[in-house]
This record gives sequence, structure tokens and C-alpha cells, in this order.
Amino acid sequence: QVQLVESGGGLVQSGGSLRLSCAASGIGISIYDMAWYRQAPGGQRELVAAITPLSSTNYADSVKGRFTISRDNAKNTVYLQMNSLKPEDTAVYYCNAGRPQYMYWGQGTQVTVSS
Repeated sequence: QVQLVESGGGLVQSGGSLRLSCAASGIGISIYDMAWYRQAPGGQRELVAAITPLSSTNYADSVKGRFTISRDNAKNTVYLQMNSLKPEDTAVYYCNAGRPQYMYWGQGTQVTVSS
């Protein structure tokens, strides 16, 4: 059974930092594209950051320069370091693992940024 378990969310003031973790079990993430998505209340789920098996990265324009995605294949874990947080970053953040014919989602972790 595949599980992606996110952690590290919480309440932070504007300008603060959080580090999200996504621990995978049931799959080896080394062959997967890994990504973080987020969904704000009333909004659609959007891609925040992605990292390929060779560690090439891609970011939404809204988070470039503030967020960093990384992976530790030995720990089967993906991270999202979020700095200079803004109230508009408030959302549920989801971890995603994907490869051809396979896609898995975590249950999400809430990030709330107060102004």
C-alpha cells in the first residue's frame, strides 16, 4: 500500500518560514517525479514546485525565489522549504508522486500565514 504522509504545516506570521516534509512508503521515490501542490479555500489545486528523479526543479512564478523543493532518496522523503511566507500562501499543501501510469497523493497539510 502506497502512502505519502505530509508534515510540517502550521500557523506562521507573514515573513516567516516553514519546512514541509513528505515521507513515502510502499514506493521508492527515486524513480518518481515528485511535486507539491496547494489548494486555497474556494480555489483550484495548483502546482507549487516539482523535482525530477535527476533533481531538476520547476516552480510556480508566485513562489520563485522563496520556496525550495528538494529530495532525499535515501530517506524516501521530499521537502519544501518555504521562506518569506505571505498570507496568499495560505492553503492545504499536497505531496504528489508520479510516473507513467502511476500517480499518488498525500492527504495534505494545512499552512496558514497570518498578516
